[in-house]
Amino acid sequence: MSSSSEVTDTGAVTTPIPLSPEEASQVSDDAYQKLREKLVSLRPDEDLDPLDQAYALAKKYHEGQNRANGQPYITHPIEVAGILVEQNMDMICLTTALLHDVLEDTECTADELRRTFGDRVLACVEGVTKIGKIKFYSREDRQAESVRKMLLAMVTDIRVIIVKFADRLHNIRTLGNLSREKQVRIAQETLEIYCPIAHRLGMGKIRAEMEDHAFRHLEPEAFADIVEKAKTNRRANEEFLQQIKTEVEEKLKAEGIPIRVEARLKRPYSIWQKMKRQKISIDQVYDLLAVRIITDSVKNCYAAMGVLHSEWSPIFGRIKDFIALPRPNLYQSLHTSVMVPGGQMFEVQIRTEEMHRIAEDGIAAHWKYKEGRKGQNQEDHRITWLRQLVEWQREMRDPAGFMSTIRLDLQQEDVFVFSPQGRVIMLTHGATPVDFAYAIHSDVGNTCVGAKVNGRIVPLKYQLQNGDIVEILTQSGHKPSKDWLAFVKTGKARSKIKHFVSETERVQAVEIGQKYLETEARRSGVSLSRISKAQIEAVTSEYGASKLEDLYAQLGYGRYSARQVLAKLAPMHVPAEEKSIEEQQRKEPPPDPQTKDLVIRVKGVGDTMTFRGKCCNPIPGEKIVGYVTRGRGVAVHALSCKNVQNLMYEPERKIEVEWARSTKEEFEVKLQIITDDRPGLLAQFTSILAEENCNIRSLEAHLDHKSIEQSAIVDMTIEVRDKKHLDKLTGILRRVSGVRDVNRLH
Repeated sequence: MSSSSEVTDTGAVTTPIPLSPEEASQVSDDAYQKLREKLVSLRPDEDLDPLDQAYALAKKYHEGQNRANGQPYITHPIEVAGILVEQNMDMICLTTALLHDVLEDTECTADELRRTFGDRVLACVEGVTKIGKIKFYSREDRQAESVRKMLLAMVTDIRVIIVKFADRLHNIRTLGNLSREKQVRIAQETLEIYCPIAHRLGMGKIRAEMEDHAFRHLEPEAFADIVEKAKTNRRANEEFLQQIKTEVEEKLKAEGIPIRVEARLKRPYSIWQKMKRQKISIDQVYDLLAVRIITDSVKNCYAAMGVLHSEWSPIFGRIKDFIALPRPNLYQSLHTSVMVPGGQMFEVQIRTEEMHRIAEDGIAAHWKYKEGRKGQNQEDHRITWLRQLVEWQREMRDPAGFMSTIRLDLQQEDVFVFSPQGRVIMLTHGATPVDFAYAIHSDVGNTCVGAKVNGRIVPLKYQLQNGDIVEILTQSGHKPSKDWLAFVKTGKARSKIKHFVSETERVQAVEIGQKYLETEARRSGVSLSRISKAQIEAVTSEYGASKLEDLYAQLGYGRYSARQVLAKLAPMHVPAEEKSIEEQQRKEPPPDPQTKDLVIRVKGVGDTMTFRGKCCNPIPGEKIVGYVTRGRGVAVHALSCKNVQNLMYEPERKIEVEWARSTKEEFEVKLQIITDDRPGLLAQFTSILAEENCNIRSLEAHLDHKSIEQSAIVDMTIEVRDKKHLDKLTGILRRVSGVRDVNRLH
């Protein structure tokens, strides 16, 4: 389903009374007419025949479909097109917006779209359409393939993601009628996938709105608290900003610098991010207020900053020049923060009109109506990272690993370093010389044995800093190490190392598995050479393997025993003493609640040895994944565990696990609370936890000497029943006066 239809298919909180066919038709016609009138006012000479045809076709095929709020479904594509009209996008984008769900949610065919609108519109519609007609193992698999498909389509035509952003923006604006579970899932996906892509493409305006909507649904209490406190100080803040705006205009115009000034309050999501990052309360966010100065030239940008710094004191460490060194998404601006008499601080951004246009619309700025495809050359280098991302992920077969790596790559900041020849290399923040080596060439990465940074030998896990000059030392015949996965940051390095390690370990697993089977055959007096090819293929297929080498690999990994496979190959000679996992899933009943008390089990299996990973210590209610170890059973990790993507480079070892029946067992969880230092705080914490029947195993408090503000850190180990219980407790603790943040420690 597409994001829009997926939203509507999720259970609504209320069930609105559907409109009659006549009423629905009138509502959709009125909405389309408003869209058309707006477009005519902006572009009176535009030929709107393609848009009219698209509306007629979409209305025909969506007839009888409703959104969760009871409105005719066709109003959603119209609203999506309206968002793109506001961005002044070209006709292909607008036509795609009206048609973006017809392939997925209706009987409309690709041939009909091609005949009526041409190949380019069809390609865009197919790119926006999620994977809908293929049966997938899980929702995560479906999501991974849909994201992969969207990324591939973006590489061909960037308008795919521009339409997708408008689609997602309208969906997240209208989540109110959905169940809480669906709201959280859609908001989480928006924040993890769509917002980072929008950031990478420089689309600041649409990214900001998506972030705030997602934040409102993911952290409703924190969002409400920030909005409420902002309202409390709104009048004083607005008066201050108006005063500053007037003073800035007077001072700069007196120097002959032409400007226009915008004043704004920091966005709720930005405030929350800063609070989380710096472990502070909203009262300690001193740059809630911001002024944007837009002038006519780069020269006047620097001149304006000079005037401001001569009038008010700049804050040390807050001056950033993104004009001389633009961000990878082509964002350019001067940033500074200044303090006025009285101690009030505010942030200033200074840029030209063209820089402002690119900062707001990013790559979409080059696909505007008048420019059409003229922006193609300009966008090619801006999405180099995307082309690399798609290329790096081609070898990744596991959907969970793919999504984990995509999220990691999208959310990383960037660092710029240099080769000895002066070539600038952009890497993710925290990248190492190994990441740099793979960015130069795969062969350089594979044969890397050491590195020099600024002329000095450094460890391979050294974190590169902006401006570092990096030289890679190589040795012919050297191979990448599995240990590198613990510290590399870029998708390319991780993908190449995983691929090499996976291939190497697979070869070893095949050899081990073959030896296991041959040894067991000799012990049982079975001649493998006498077993027919058809019998081998049948057994291989029964174990979910496409060829015999795959089955050997599974034996080598320890997923099955050689004896149970041999019992299938030669049932007359070997008694089936052991059952395969699949057989147990089919035949073995669930464990008796009266006799079993298992916490985690392999899905459908009662007696497979499992253990929880110490790195993440998952608790009931968390999404989990199993990893078959050699000789120690199945290791179970939280799906969010940072080690999962390092482990899952071998999809053959991944296995589905689930929480067993409800258990009375309680689980230890370590929490760290960042708070103001005040009397009676520990007593308040213990009282709250006692009221919630929560046992405290340990508690320790100390002052945070690294913090500029007077703050304290409280470390405690508590016992919880499940994730829902933990979320309730952390929510209560966060509402205690003076508490800045509550984090779970692993």
